[in-house]
Amino acid sequence: MTIYKQLLAATETERNELQRLPIIQAAAMGEVSLEAYIAFLTEAYHHVKHTTPLLMSCGGRLPGKYEWLRTAVAEYIEEEVGHQEWIPGDIQACGGDKEAVRNGTPRVATELMVAYAYDTIARVNPIGFFGMVLVLEGTSVALATHAASAIQNSLGLGPDAFSYLNSHGSLDLSHVDFYESLINKITDPADQACLTHCAKMVYKLYGDIFRDLGERFLTGEAQ
Repeated sequence: MTIYKQLLAATETERNELQRLPIIQAAAMGEVSLEAYIAFLTEAYHHVKHTTPLLMSCGGRLPGKYEWLRTAVAEYIEEEVGHQEWIPGDIQACGGDKEAVRNGTPRVATELMVAYAYDTIARVNPIGFFGMVLVLEGTSVALATHAASAIQNSLGLGPDAFSYLNSHGSLDLSHVDFYESLINKITDPADQACLTHCAKMVYKLYGDIFRDLGERFLTGEAQ
């Protein structure tokens, strides 16, 4: 079993728990409100805008033995830079206030996930950040494009309201292949253990964003 497949096996329980969350199931069937979709995009903006800074921080803290990985991080940065700017356009196409989102603050679950990523890089081990990459990129491929189609059909929105989900879902498919090739080169047992731990943690923290959305919108009590 490759290192990447070992990572997938070790995080299978957490991945399945995320995918079974009621709000994610509802989104896959197009059974979410416009307000819930805008709220999702809002939280996405507040964590996606940190992707490039996190990658830069990670790349700068990698030790010399991972020079090859630093080069790969530079490629990731080139791909990811500016992606958060898709989201305000989607929000505007939904009738939301994109400037209010841009100038606003995330909810607690989003802020905690982002803070955990920065702390892992700075205090623990920059390799751990690739656990977050596993969660976010893998979830995009598994859910984003399918959910976008279902939500678009149910809410009657145009394609300009789904540039983030559609682009992220298709783009991240190639990213996952690239990611797999990198992870298979991480042979240090301590780094592998950190990678697995962080992936498990981010599945929980990312899931909390959706748990919060579910509590607010599946009960019809938006706050």
